[in-house]
Amino acid sequence: MGPRRLFCCLVLAVFFGLSLESPTSCDEVRKVFELRQIGPVKSLPEFPITGSDLQVCTSRNVTCCTKKMEEKYQVAARHDIQHLLQTSSSSLKFLISRNVAAFQETFETLIRHAENHTNTLFRTTYRNMAADAAGSVKELFTDVGLFVLGSEVSVEDFVNRFFDSLFPLVYNHLINPGLTDITINYAECIRMTRRDLNPFGNFPKLAVGQIGRSMLPGRVFLQALNLGIEVINTTDHLQYTKECKRALLKMQYCPHCQGLTQSKPCMGYCLNVIRGCLANMAEIDSHWREYVRSLEEVSNSMHGSYDVEQVLLNLHSLVNDAIMHAQINGPKLSVQVHKMCGHPNRKSAQSSGSPLENAKDLVSLKVPPRNTEESLASRRKEFINSLRLYQTFYAGLADHLCVSELASSDGLSCWNGADVVKSYTLRVVGNGIKAQMANPEVKVKGTDPLINQIIDKLKHINQLLQGKSIPKYGSLDLIETGSGNHEGQISGDCDDEDGCSGSGSGEMNKVLQVTKPLWCRQPQDLPFQLMPCYS
Repeated sequence: MGPRRLFCCLVLAVFFGLSLESPTSCDEVRKVFELRQIGPVKSLPEFPITGSDLQVCTSRNVTCCTKKMEEKYQVAARHDIQHLLQTSSSSLKFLISRNVAAFQETFETLIRHAENHTNTLFRTTYRNMAADAAGSVKELFTDVGLFVLGSEVSVEDFVNRFFDSLFPLVYNHLINPGLTDITINYAECIRMTRRDLNPFGNFPKLAVGQIGRSMLPGRVFLQALNLGIEVINTTDHLQYTKECKRALLKMQYCPHCQGLTQSKPCMGYCLNVIRGCLANMAEIDSHWREYVRSLEEVSNSMHGSYDVEQVLLNLHSLVNDAIMHAQINGPKLSVQVHKMCGHPNRKSAQSSGSPLENAKDLVSLKVPPRNTEESLASRRKEFINSLRLYQTFYAGLADHLCVSELASSDGLSCWNGADVVKSYTLRVVGNGIKAQMANPEVKVKGTDPLINQIIDKLKHINQLLQGKSIPKYGSLDLIETGSGNHEGQISGDCDDEDGCSGSGSGEMNKVLQVTKPLWCRQPQDLPFQLMPCYS
């Protein structure tokens, strides 16, 4: 090769290297197309063609792309961004889902311990009724577990059912201990008189109040964590607009058509495209921040009378106090039962010792100190500390994708949507829908219905977490807001230490309702604390 011919070849090489518009071969494009498994390579051109039928990756010169390749590239671009979103959120999703499982497991273990304590109470102190009481105890704590985990059960209903079933046993074994078992019909009559005779005093209402106050925040907390997973799943599978799909294709794969398989988009260009595509997702940011703050505030407030561990593990003591109250008032209750149910016809039997004498056995039932490392409080604290790191997740997602994965580093040549340049010269817009009005790369025409729906759910759970909505003990999905008169609410006096029960009839009596949130802000103590807010 002579000097003149060598010089001409060098000039041509420099020209093609600088203009980067007319590839001389499509071999590299074919290799990358096959390597990334974008589609079959049989129909791919070996040499550049005119590409007159291209819709997005248009070029003034020849190209290595066909219309079918362009369609495959568009699918690949959408899959790529979805994969990046899922990868970016994977640690957050794992954090929440792992803790949902851990909290549920801890709750279930706690409920089993509380059930065992209550059964032990009957076996040691009220031996004669232990076998008969076991079924009622099991049903009580099954309902407690269902309530915490989100089932539509009423605290007032299942606590009252327990004490209803307990009264015939107490009457048969403690108030009239010298007789054999009463008949089924007579036991049913006694059961039905319990709410009128009030043999257990204030203790059933006290149990309703304690269980409701302590377990409702935990229930909302778990419900909020499950919603957090739903938010991430929704944004991981975002539905992209036609304009976004075209912009992603143009940014990620159109340079391949010109042989620029190693080219990356300019930072400003990438930000405009991704911020445009994720504009609706960015609208989640303020609600997500509030969500994390609200979870932290509720977690910090779960102590004292709102400590579910303390309430459940000491529930057996409350049951014992209720039984003792009934036994002390036994003579009076006997007269009242005789008036309402008549005298039972039963055979005499050997009287057992007075359970009052066995009350000392309760000493062995004292709840052992809890392992701090395994407590719900320590789990919540550790979880919140980790979740706080993701408080701005949706605000910085587009920037994270461009900086970490998609865009070219500063100072390097980059793709601007049409050619390889030194820098991107168009305006770079901010995050959110309003900012996209000036986006030169992606037109954002409206809001995404799925994102709007998930934002509404976040608003709803944030109101629950903050006590701005009025939850019912039995249902967290039926929420009443505001301060007006609501059908089915309770009015009148209600002791802070008790649960509140309505005086109406029908369905409204099935669910314990209050006229104010079950917790409210108490600035004189903590910045946010769950406190009773009964009328």
